[in-house]
Amino acid sequence: MENRTDKNSYTILFAIGMVLVVGALLAFAASFLKPNIDENKRLEKQQNILYAMGVNENDESNANFVSTADAPELFKKYIEKQLVIQGADVVEDKEAYLIDVKKEQTNAKAGKERKLPLFVGKKDDKTFYIAPIRGKGLWDAIWAYVAMDKNMVVQGVFFDHKGETAGLGANINKRFFMDDFIGEDLKNNGTFKGIDVAKGNADPLNKDKSDNEVDAIAGATITGNGVSAMLKSELKLYVPYFETLKN
Repeated sequence: MENRTDKNSYTILFAIGMVLVVGALLAFAASFLKPNIDENKRLEKQQNILYAMGVNENDESNANFVSTADAPELFKKYIEKQLVIQGADVVEDKEAYLIDVKKEQTNAKAGKERKLPLFVGKKDDKTFYIAPIRGKGLWDAIWAYVAMDKNMVVQGVFFDHKGETAGLGANINKRFFMDDFIGEDLKNNGTFKGIDVAKGNADPLNKDKSDNEVDAIAGATITGNGVSAMLKSELKLYVPYFETLKN
């Protein structure tokens, strides 16, 4: 007759077997789903880049991307070059949009030379330079795609976040906030300054495009400060490249 020790052993072996089976299934699922996840990320990045340069399906008040079905073809149509800037070197790379900005920030902190992706697009005979950047909001990561002309005047932006407060900091991806950046100069008297998200800004309608300020979102001071810091610290890295465009 089976004793209690035998039953316990069988129970433990069964539990271990189930853990191994579940682990194998999860590993298989992750491997099976990875191509789809990677494809979705690729399409999302293309949509973000296109949105920043004005290739989108916005209505009067809402921010709308081009469809995932149309994104690859539109990306080919409007993006003329994908560049990777690393120190003084600038090379073309057709997969620059796949560069992980977060990973590059980590590499820079570890003393490695950072890769900066930059996308050159053309629409209606106008050239756009789109930079993907990343920062820190109130609760978690925030990021942006900033389209500029050769003088570093903003032509369009797309902001997003991982976990900002709904109805407050989460509104950085709403048109009433993003559209305020269009036309803002990142420089002041020829020197890079960035753009401050200013609480109590004396220009709430954002008519002054030379003051390096946009109006803050009410109740989202820390998120706004994060946007300001991100624009200053990240876009400053691109200044040497833009200086070469003057030649």
